[in-house]
Amino acid sequence: MQVGDRVKLVTLPPYVKTADPMPMLRPPNVLTVGEKGTILDRRPGGYWGVRFTQGAFLLETKYLEVDDDY
Repeated sequence: MQVGDRVKLVTLPPYVKTADPMPMLRPPNVLTVGEKGTILDRRPGGYWGVRFTQGAFLLETKYLEVDDDY
């Protein structure tokens, strides 16, 4: 994975963290499995900043896979 790749959410984490300057925890139901987004940046600790239609969130690699259908 790299910045600009289209990705798909394969499993929901127990919670999601927004990619705002002051991140906030959100319940996982703000996203759905299979939802597609674009990688914005790489963050420390193995996190990716991903833009979805509901906003930008920080997610670990294990919850994402590259979307080949793009």
